Parts: sequence; C-alpha cells; structure tokens
Amino acid sequence: MELEGKTALIPGASRPVGRAIAKCFARQGAHLFLPVFDWPESVTELREEFTENRFSFELVQTDLRKTSEVKKLVQTVAARSGKLHYLINNIERGGMPIVHGGYDLAHNRDQWDLEFATSLKAKWLLFHHCLDLMQKCHGCSVVNISSVAGVTGRSGPGALLFNDGYSAANRAISSLTETWARETAPLVRVNELCLGLIRGRHGEGTRGWSLLSDDDKKELTGQILLARTGRPEEVADAVYFLAVRASYLTGAVIRMDGGFSLGATRVPPMPDGVL
Repeated sequence: MELEGKTALIPGASRPVGRAIAKCFARQGAHLFLPVFDWPESVTELREEFTENRFSFELVQTDLRKTSEVKKLVQTVAARSGKLHYLINNIERGGMPIVHGGYDLAHNRDQWDLEFATSLKAKWLLFHHCLDLMQKCHGCSVVNISSVAGVTGRSGPGALLFNDGYSAANRAISSLTETWARETAPLVRVNELCLGLIRGRHGEGTRGWSLLSDDDKKELTGQILLARTGRPEEVADAVYFLAVRASYLTGAVIRMDGGFSLGATRVPPMPDGVL
C-alpha cells in the first residue's frame, strides 16, 4: 500500500467530505489521527465504519478553535507516532443564509466569529503547531480545503448558501496557502482545494439544500458548467493527488467547483463579421 508507515491528520472526518478523504488515505495504509468535536451520531458512525474496515485510526476529541487543545492534539500525534506526513486542513463552519438568516438575528450573535474561528483560525492553529512535526519527515504536505464562496461572495444563486463571514474567511485562506508554501519549501508542500457545491457540503444531503425550492436548485445547478454537484469521493481523489502524488506542486489553489465560479455565461458562436 502506498501510504504504509505514513500518518495523516484529517479533521472533519465525521462529515461526508472528510469521511471520504479519510477513507481514501486509510485504504492506502496510512495511520489516521481524526480530531472530532460535535456531531456525536456521525462520530459513532465513523468509529463503527472504520473499525469494521480495520482501518488504522485514532479519534481525538478536540476543539480546534482553542490553542491549548490543538497543542494537546499535536502532542498526542507526536507521542503515538513521532511523525506526521499529511495535514488535510478540512475544518470550517458556515451558516447558510437560507437556514440561519442574517447576522442581526439573536441566534446568530456569535455566528460571524464562529465562521472565522473554524474556517480560518483553526487552519492556522493546526498548521502552526503541526509544522515542527512535519519538518522531521520527508515528502510531507498540507492541503487546505476552502470554498468557492471566497471567490463569489454572497452573490448570485450562491447567496442562499454562502454567508458574508464565511465567504470572507475563505477568501483569506489562499493568502495562508501561498505564505505557507513559501515558508516551508522545500521540505513541505502546501496546496489548496477550493470546493464548489458538494453533496453533504452545500449540496444534496444538507439542511440548506433541503430548504431550497425547485427553482432555487435549478438556478444553482444552472450556474455550474458541469450541470451537477460534486461527489465527496471526487473530492477525496483530488485531495489525495495534491497531498501524495503532486510532487512538483506547491502554493497552488485549485478550484474544484464544476465551473460554478465561471458562472452560467456561455461562449456564443463566432459571428460572421461584416468584411
């Protein structure tokens, strides 16, 4: 197996995209450290599925927004493994406007801070505290997972799904990606995968998607050049390529949005002209 003897730290594995990424690495023999925090039913499913498949993994209860807990997580990785080859920075939280409404509502009092604390600060904390451990290995890499919300903002059909704070936080991730690539070269590669509408993540299987009208869904998929949402397994394949196989790629931001950010504007036929 390609990753036998390698270790990977993958947050968000209790949810569909993170779960698919974790399975992809586990099937190749990597030992996984999987920080978990909420979604208890999903965590139970994760534990049962990975145990049944005899994957090598450890669940570590961690609030990735807190420096002390991230430090403790990294200390656990160091004590159990002594090395870390792959950090898949798959941590975020965004309040969909169609679900949560605006920031002025009482229940959204802390929503802006939550979106920045998870989507941006938690990524920085993980990278910052994992770096020493990663620099002890050969061929290590970081993959930051971001959202096309950072490109489009709260505009167009995506305005129902992408909040202002979430969009702004995701816009900033590419700055970290490029800075970290410069900072860690040539020992560690750092790349970013910018996701569009993925099933289980802004697509089908989310509460927000279920609240959309048929016309809303039609408009959203009409914005995607490939005319469909993405699958978690497709994301996992791309993450694996960036982390493991793209040995001459660093500082890159790859959009995996099916053409959502390019929009519904099509290229018309070439006119005949008048000459």
